[in-house]
Amino acid sequence: AAFAASAISGGDPIRTGIQGFMYDIRTGILPFLFIFNTDLLLINVDAVHAVFVFITALVAMLTFAAATQQYMFVKNRVWETLAFLLIAFTMFRPGYWLDQVSPPYEFRPGTEIVNVAAQTPEDGMIRFVISGPDSRNGEMARTTLMASMGKSGDGQSRLLDVAGLMVMIDGDTATLDEPMPSTALSEPLLAFDFYGDEPVIIERVEVPLERTDKEWFFIPALALLFFVIVIQRRRLRVEEAAVGA
Repeated sequence: AAFAASAISGGDPIRTGIQGFMYDIRTGILPFLFIFNTDLLLINVDAVHAVFVFITALVAMLTFAAATQQYMFVKNRVWETLAFLLIAFTMFRPGYWLDQVSPPYEFRPGTEIVNVAAQTPEDGMIRFVISGPDSRNGEMARTTLMASMGKSGDGQSRLLDVAGLMVMIDGDTATLDEPMPSTALSEPLLAFDFYGDEPVIIERVEVPLERTDKEWFFIPALALLFFVIVIQRRRLRVEEAAVGA
């Protein structure tokens, strides 16, 4: 493609290929944004919310393009490019700023997992962190897991019958036995050695907190975008007037 483009333009094929690569690589990072903003996948999103996601994603892509191309209405100044990058990041990943001002989870001791399981709504999920010896090398490993709690009931029964977790509380330690075969968490826990000298323990339970909507951070981002657009439009009129004179 680079040689075909250089043949048409009369330019150097190597330099044309490098320039084309520089354009392509700018959009190469966009697919990874689905990892950090799952709303873009439109999973469990209604029609109104989908339109909102389309608009915000479009604004984010346009500002990202303006930053990487160093141009919107006129050539960017350095601070304008940085502002466009900040706007694009906020529009794509508003949850990052929300996490800075309001943590997503309340950390509770692992010994509270039975109480948390009992209080979890029907078909709700619990999230917890476990640590223990790795079955492959004996080193201490840690992982975060989520388990569905199924129907309402007492915590111990929900942990055992639904998630297949056998939890033993001893003082301030919650020890985890090897999960029941063919249960939801039996495969993720294969990496842990439940028969070593060191037990597998539940370090903490992460309980979701009630937080404000992350979309509120779109407001300052759009205000900054409007401010930069006004400045660039004003600069454009000055340049057009100078050319006309």
